[in-house]
Amino acid sequence: MFMFASLIVFLVYFANVAMGAFWDVTYFGDVGEMLVLFAATILFVVAILQKEAARAKRDDS
Repeated sequence: MFMFASLIVFLVYFANVAMGAFWDVTYFGDVGEMLVLFAATILFVVAILQKEAARAKRDDS
């Protein structure tokens, strides 16, 4: 679930950057882009930590 959320948030970030590059239209400023990318990073880290915990639990049993 967190991996999917990370992908969605990153796609929002990427769409904003692509629209700014190709059509000179952006919805987020510099700080907004930073916060969206930070949110995607945090969600990705949470997803990886959950996968690591599940794998460690599986290996222990």
